[in-house]
Amino acid sequence: MANLFTPMVLNGLALPNRIWMSAMTRTRATAENVPTSLMGEYFAQRAAAGLIVTDCTAVSEQGKGIINGPGIWRDDQIEGWKVVTNAVHAAGGRIYCQLWHCGRVAHPQMRGGELPVAPSPLPAKGKYKFPDHEAEFPIPHELAAAEIPKIIEDFAQATRNARIAGFDGVELHGANGYLHDQFLQDVSNRRTDRWGGAIENRSLFMLETIEAMANAWSTDRIGIRLGPSTSLYGMGDSDPLKTFGYLVKQLDRRKIGYLTMLEPNRKELESGVQVSHVAQTFRPMTTVPFIANTGFDKASGMDAIASGNVDAVAYGTLFLANPDLVARFASGDREFNKPDPKTFYGTGPNGYTNYPLRRGEP
Repeated sequence: MANLFTPMVLNGLALPNRIWMSAMTRTRATAENVPTSLMGEYFAQRAAAGLIVTDCTAVSEQGKGIINGPGIWRDDQIEGWKVVTNAVHAAGGRIYCQLWHCGRVAHPQMRGGELPVAPSPLPAKGKYKFPDHEAEFPIPHELAAAEIPKIIEDFAQATRNARIAGFDGVELHGANGYLHDQFLQDVSNRRTDRWGGAIENRSLFMLETIEAMANAWSTDRIGIRLGPSTSLYGMGDSDPLKTFGYLVKQLDRRKIGYLTMLEPNRKELESGVQVSHVAQTFRPMTTVPFIANTGFDKASGMDAIASGNVDAVAYGTLFLANPDLVARFASGDREFNKPDPKTFYGTGPNGYTNYPLRRGEP
């Protein structure tokens, strides 16, 4: 029976274990959105993960929504990512780039006055957090139908760029209230054209993006991240089981490389989500590798894989604070470094590359 330490093969890529490192925003790129050598050091420290997925990475100037977040639409960004992938591969690791468009979750003050874009002119809930203040999200520019194919092509080009940069594959960020999630869920998509209305139409942007990315590289090198129970930025769907069930089945037909789905967090569970057991609900709908994410420790990760509903488990803040997480799990450690939320976002090594290793490690 498989467990967290059982090797797996992901579409020809040999993974030494099923302990993945989830994508996490860390804001250590330059102000011009260029990846840095510090990022290479950070990911290389965690190269024992079965697979690493990077921070969400903007595919275009329009798509960026995070100050000091990385991009992959320019040559200097590709060169910056080469430093990162070389460091990870030299340490024996494997790394995918998470491709992303923020959609309405951005603010004109960090975009030269340009409004963010969205499927419908509905602002995200909450506030945009600048380093020294917060601001209400604006009403976004509603994308015209003629503008949408360009964004899809941006993802295809970003996929080509990721391959040039030395990544082992790419992941489409389709969760957490960003552009693809905004098109999918009916709370944020009120369109009446071919991109809105019926589930088939609201799924079209996601599916056409996946197909463009697959054509740019290979279907088996494309993963996706979905969050059927997330409430970030006011997200939600009137029937998430039906909406995400349709999408998962369509992705299965396309035989993508893997599917990561987020379990609801404690706050979302307390609010009464419609889908409280994501892997158990959606795993029977697909045969592609299924990755669970959100709130797992070693024991619950082992249980998830033993259940047969999950092929691997992606860890976030545990990996953030414990670069040697795989070794800690393997040795049966019960003590882990505690993450420091004050340093989750920043521009230096503090809280990024200076978390201590377990005792006895070099």
